[in-house]
Amino acid sequence: MAWRLSFFPRDEQFFDLEQLLAVEPPDFTKIDLIKDAEHRCDALTHDTIQRLHRTFVTPFDREDLYALATSLDNVMDAIDHAAALIRLYRIERLREGARELAHTVTASADRLHSALEALAQKRPVHPHAVEINRLENEADRVYQEAIQHLFDTERDPIAVLKWKELFDVLELITDACEDVANVIEGVVVKHG
Repeated sequence: MAWRLSFFPRDEQFFDLEQLLAVEPPDFTKIDLIKDAEHRCDALTHDTIQRLHRTFVTPFDREDLYALATSLDNVMDAIDHAAALIRLYRIERLREGARELAHTVTASADRLHSALEALAQKRPVHPHAVEINRLENEADRVYQEAIQHLFDTERDPIAVLKWKELFDVLELITDACEDVANVIEGVVVKHG
């Protein structure tokens, strides 16, 4: 049985998070596309884990492949969670920082895709991991500014609760991307 590192759906619909937040009000049709992509990622994760149980020889250690599959699934789950909150909370107007965080999420996901391709082709992954770390640091900065602005300007306590949670989840996505990059670098250290 041949192994191919393929953890992202081919059409990469989950990058629709940035498109979801590109307009006001948000484009709610993108939420369903993100949910569909999340289901496909769940199926890929399940398939990967099942293949790990059935395959005698794997390209990397089983625990590394498991960690890679589950950490990638965590990224997609967090993207889906953010999209679901936008619908659940009936977000109509975007706050300062939301688009910037969505852009950083997209850039992080793009770099993850490049890092996985580099891993599969046995090319250097370190530059991708460094950029993912930089993007996570950038997301931390944008998140802190957005939260400060939220608390300084919003007087509706319900709106504060909604946006605080949404900002938390958007920043969490970049943390999850950094976790994947750490797993990838760990694989390279073991097998490089």
